[in-house]
Amino acid sequence: MLRNIITTACVLIIALTIVSGCATTLPDNTNRHATQAYTNTADTYFGRQIADDLAAHPDKSGFILLASGLDAFVARAVLAHRAEKSIDAQYYLFHDDLTGKLFLDQLMKAADRGVRVRLLVDDMDLEGKDLGAAALDRHPNMAVRFFNPFSRESGRLSQFVTRLGSVTRRMHNKSFTVDNQVTILGGRNIGDEYFEAQPDLAFADLDVMAIGPAVARVSASFDKYWNSELAYPATTIAKRHPTDAEAEEGLAAFNAFIARQVDSTYMQALRDSDLANRMRADRLEFYWGNADVVYDQPEKILHEKDKTEYHLTPQLEPYFDGVEKELLLFSPYFVPGKEGTAFLTDLAGKGARVRILTNSLSSTDVSIVHSGYMKYRETLLRSGVELYELNKRLTREERKLKKGQEESSKASLHTKSFVFDREKVFIGSLNLDPRAIVENTEIGVVILSADMAREMSTWFDENIEKVAFRLELKKGKSGSERILWHGFENGQPRTFTVEPYTSLWRRFTAGFLRLLPIESQL
Repeated sequence: MLRNIITTACVLIIALTIVSGCATTLPDNTNRHATQAYTNTADTYFGRQIADDLAAHPDKSGFILLASGLDAFVARAVLAHRAEKSIDAQYYLFHDDLTGKLFLDQLMKAADRGVRVRLLVDDMDLEGKDLGAAALDRHPNMAVRFFNPFSRESGRLSQFVTRLGSVTRRMHNKSFTVDNQVTILGGRNIGDEYFEAQPDLAFADLDVMAIGPAVARVSASFDKYWNSELAYPATTIAKRHPTDAEAEEGLAAFNAFIARQVDSTYMQALRDSDLANRMRADRLEFYWGNADVVYDQPEKILHEKDKTEYHLTPQLEPYFDGVEKELLLFSPYFVPGKEGTAFLTDLAGKGARVRILTNSLSSTDVSIVHSGYMKYRETLLRSGVELYELNKRLTREERKLKKGQEESSKASLHTKSFVFDREKVFIGSLNLDPRAIVENTEIGVVILSADMAREMSTWFDENIEKVAFRLELKKGKSGSERILWHGFENGQPRTFTVEPYTSLWRRFTAGFLRLLPIESQL
């Protein structure tokens, strides 16, 4: 969504001509009330449930991978259902669809029974939702804030021009924390396309549920964003508040919708899935290890891009620099740039095995980002870096359906994870592209667990060529080079000489886009 808007030069030029001088004022936000995560939560349901596990693993955090979309939904729903003191939810996108409503229902029910709910959502996807958010914000136990909001005094498209460099920088963080005892981090936003299990690629999307010291660090990050001058209460940003009649009518319609979902796949999973039953029976098995929660400071958006003291990526540099034998990268949007390409080629040159899984042109729904990646493929392959692109075909109808749904996981790789020397794992919201590294804010966790790292690496070893194309740089007799894509089609091996499952027009468009000077926005 955002990438498509800000990288379409002709639209920006036309918009600039049309809307020059439009108002972009924001309401005063100095009266927002600062709050902090609760710390006296050891006697909550989850505090009691995990006490023995934490005592048996002092100073360590416990982790469970959530690769299935249904499991990722169930985990959040069970946590919300059992919350006793607080829920802190921070997301880039929060869709008004089935799972969005089911998730919101759990938050509302928690607030109704006295749980303090803080919901922080980036304003990128909230157009037209002010009234409903303001109604939620009026609940005595629920507060809703919009991060880096657009002005309600002029159209959003115009502000992509008049506020270029401001509204084009977004909060991409994703976290969900209950009672400051359990948290979920990863790649998923709230919406149907993020909670559907991918049948042929277990890591199409990935979250991790954590307990232990890592949770307090996630809560500290949330507090910084919640109390930031960029976080506006929904009742402050909304131009109009709902009347009592409107609020009652909206709640009645919402409750009627929820009542009709009693037999939905998601509600059945919440009642009967293996994960739900194990969570209720306290039979979860964790990976244990030290953890380093890393995140951008919210002030990153307010400062020049060279102010790296506010950035997440310097916190990850020691892990990348420490790689000796192997680096695995899962990144749906992969645009390494000159500096990243130099690092990866140098690492491969030192004898480390570097393998990267990203989307193919046929599986991505943002061709402009793929065009930025294309220009680095030959250099990476020439140096010995191994590239894999998801062997998943999006039909024209699927691309049309997904248009505007940035980073949809329904038919595309969405996992953001790195494995360092089969000893450490990063899981979070960070794509390896300029927009994530320089423009937006992100969060993730580095988990020092050889068991988890080995499991993910073994999955890659055993499955990658079944689910992805392996790229080869082939040199002809004349010395010219071309890329071949080796994969499977209908269970049979096949080699492609052009981007698999793409039309001439789509390949031409991607090739043309790579010529535009827009890499910093990808």
